[in-house]
Amino acid sequence: MLARRPRPEALVATDLDRTMIYSRNAFGAAAPATVCVEHLDGEPLSYMTTVAARRLRSLTESAAVLPTTTRTIKQFTRIRLPGAPWRYAVTSNGGNILVDGIPDMRWRTDVDAKVRAGGTTLSHVSAELRRRIDDSWVRRFRIADHLFCYLVVEPAATPPDFLAEWDDWCRSRGWTASQQGRKIYSMPQAVCKSVAVAEVRRRLIEAGELAEGATTLAAGDGALDAEMLLAADRAIRPRHGELEQLGWTAPNLTVTEAGGIVAGEEILDWLVTESERADRAVA
Repeated sequence: MLARRPRPEALVATDLDRTMIYSRNAFGAAAPATVCVEHLDGEPLSYMTTVAARRLRSLTESAAVLPTTTRTIKQFTRIRLPGAPWRYAVTSNGGNILVDGIPDMRWRTDVDAKVRAGGTTLSHVSAELRRRIDDSWVRRFRIADHLFCYLVVEPAATPPDFLAEWDDWCRSRGWTASQQGRKIYSMPQAVCKSVAVAEVRRRLIEAGELAEGATTLAAGDGALDAEMLLAADRAIRPRHGELEQLGWTAPNLTVTEAGGIVAGEEILDWLVTESERADRAVA
């Protein structure tokens, strides 16, 4: 009879793009050996270093791993992460929880109700946003999982006051605006990663798949990750991205020494070390 694997003492909630995985434009100065983890229309799109890929597999041995991304369900399912699949994933910035790859519709119904109660509608936001943009600096406008919308922009051509003014308009109506690289997100305040992470943690503990009192670790690089990082027991962010540009920090936060794709290795080193420390604490 096979010995039952002990319940993990750590839950790792990790952002993906520019935290775990990187497009070639986000590599930075380094040119390490990589493995492709995402294709789009048959073309390679996102990568991890080979070292990071090994460390992610190692992390799976000591922690419950929870991919936590602003990507839509469709965008997330293109990714093939080392060590996957895991029981749960959070997509759409917390708007969807996937259970064994299937969207949890009860969770989504609750989120939709909170969005309706918390502010204006997606259609109102979308209409106002379209009124404020033009083709001279916006390359694409997208609706994401019928929850939020985002722009793909040319950063150098973006009007300097656009983001601040748009965020001000959004906040007075229960939404927020933030930028990560070439994307500007318009997001309901009711949709956030930290709430979805807490729900998955509750379910895992209730099912006996995570130790009660387990440590929550988190990693992310963007403003949409900030609440998740603050809510974790301990967290890490890379020395690049939106939070780096904002100089964002917190008492529970570690910042990598490196930026670019090699920061992914440093993040995974830290996560493995912290999850193993959580295991030793109860041994």
